[in-house]
Amino acid sequence: MSATDTRIWRQATTVAAINAQSQNTLAATLGMVVTELGDDFVRATLPVDSRTLQPFGLLHGGASVALAETVGSIAANLCLDPATHMAVGLEINANHLRAVRSGSVTGTARPLHVGRQTQVWEIRIEDDRGRQSCVSRLTLAVVERPH
Repeated sequence: MSATDTRIWRQATTVAAINAQSQNTLAATLGMVVTELGDDFVRATLPVDSRTLQPFGLLHGGASVALAETVGSIAANLCLDPATHMAVGLEINANHLRAVRSGSVTGTARPLHVGRQTQVWEIRIEDDRGRQSCVSRLTLAVVERPH
């Protein structure tokens, strides 16, 4: 990494590669798709449809949390050497700020702390009109990969 490189990732990857890894997972079942990998953020979308609604016709809070944990975990693991370490969730919280009834939501994960033993990520979720519907904070432990 050069002195002018602002990317925080320790792994070279692409959006297509990340989405391919999500096949046969909760993310794929719910329709999550990573759409952008910036220098210091990961962005993904989630459809608001029959898979993600609660009985009152609103986006289920658990679906928002699943999006937050997915995009935050992807980002956290991109900051690590995958041959030796991985990040695993310790705690997640979410504040649901606005109901969403249709369309899709977009979650963007940005780091608050990327340390050797823990990481903390903030995930902001917005509706199709750019209105914030949820804010979440994900704390992960950095652990050695089993041999």
